[in-house]
Amino acid sequence: MVILPFGDSALLVEVDALADVLDLHARLAGTRPAGVVDLVPAARTVLVHVDPAVLPLTAARAWITAADAAPRVPAEAATAPEEVEVPVVYDGADLAETASLLGLSVEQLVARHLAARWTVAFTGFAPGFGYLVSDDWDLDVPRRATPRTRVPQGAVALAGRFSGAYPRETPGGWQLIGTTGATLFDPAARRPVLLRPGTRVRFRRAAAQSIVRVPSSAASAAPAAFTVTDPGALATVQDAGRPGRLADGVARSGAADLPAFAAANRLVGNAPGAAGLEITLGGFRATARRDLWIAATGAWAPLHVAGREVDPYRPVRWPAGTELAIGTARAGVRVVLAVRGGVAAPAALGSAATDTLAGIGPDPLRAGDEVATADAARHPVPPVDSWPWTPPPDVLVVEVAAGPRGDWFPPAARRAFLATRWVVDARADRVGIRLDGPPLERTTDAAARELPSEGMLPGAVQVPPDGRPVILGPDGPVTGGYPVIAVVTAAGRAALAQARPGSHLLLRSASPGP
Repeated sequence: MVILPFGDSALLVEVDALADVLDLHARLAGTRPAGVVDLVPAARTVLVHVDPAVLPLTAARAWITAADAAPRVPAEAATAPEEVEVPVVYDGADLAETASLLGLSVEQLVARHLAARWTVAFTGFAPGFGYLVSDDWDLDVPRRATPRTRVPQGAVALAGRFSGAYPRETPGGWQLIGTTGATLFDPAARRPVLLRPGTRVRFRRAAAQSIVRVPSSAASAAPAAFTVTDPGALATVQDAGRPGRLADGVARSGAADLPAFAAANRLVGNAPGAAGLEITLGGFRATARRDLWIAATGAWAPLHVAGREVDPYRPVRWPAGTELAIGTARAGVRVVLAVRGGVAAPAALGSAATDTLAGIGPDPLRAGDEVATADAARHPVPPVDSWPWTPPPDVLVVEVAAGPRGDWFPPAARRAFLATRWVVDARADRVGIRLDGPPLERTTDAAARELPSEGMLPGAVQVPPDGRPVILGPDGPVTGGYPVIAVVTAAGRAALAQARPGSHLLLRSASPGP
């Protein structure tokens, strides 16, 4: 077992084989202390994400070491794992071709798939997508040379030594052998994810069946507080997000600029996690249906209420029948708009946040949408004369802590990572920010290797084969196969929320390394 750093709030534990991952994950889950936010098993690693204010990383490291050294629990004494049955119609578009590649007939491949006793090793790629393994399955199935741009919901597939089923329509490169009508992921259900890590799975042959589509979150039934006339480039509902669900393949999501989100809620007297709007690049217009109190923070954009210019970072009265206009952002990217009482939106997995990658939470706002308040205010509107704030700068200085795969890069590349004045690429959104600059070369040994999928967190700086870093955002994937050279600190992630395409980024080490 090797314990590797993963930024300022996590450790990545690397073991020899998938069987060791399952054993270590079970040990850690069985002795989990306060302060552990997520335990994320993957192909060869377990990501341990903590709240350092409750469980410092030094204490987390000691706990992991003690759990690994503890005597093994005899198999007969262990708690029996949960078992589920998944019905499958073997009608996949790649069934015959996959059987031929393996030197089997279609019926032989189907029989092998049905006879195997499967276990969910880990989840990732999409919420509820379980990577299934089996000691009864020794077939190594090649992925498709060209991934499909659309794999339908419910597709049952094979890749490498894994089997899996797609909870929703996504791109994918696995070989499709069948279809299931089982509900694999439903954020509104008591059990949102059917195939959780450790669950035992048996496939059962079924007749043709229909796929049950999970509807998107319904609109709130509360009376409207304002009507959107123009949402701008992108306006979404955000709150504090969905912590603690990475093992189910669900990202934290939530407000990208958490300090701006917290400030906006305080200014209108809301509870700290009350939902608000995150408005990308401004251009937002809406009409109040009743008198409201609002505050705008984050990116700097001209603000007008009833035709009168108002200041950001101040509580502002928005009279009924008048218009709020947020102009084009002149500095920064994301305006946070808080409304007294909080925005009313249906919760999915305990949060109203819109996850743009996974499609969880309310849809982005459109012209004509009516927005209600939750009436969840807890404090009076504070009498604020001024708030210390400055517009986000064009050149961002962001601190990074050590990542788990720094040794995949030679010293010259690690120095260049910190010395380069990176440019934020146009491909920057809530999923991730791509940086433009000189490519980072891997070591000769690392260049010839592939990294099995491992857990990811917002702020992880992945380096794809082209050598140009990508920093994962709040809606980023929960697992990934590119080496993480460093991890942006919590304060740095707030700054990155305001990084505009074309702006410059300087990375500074917050720890030895990276």
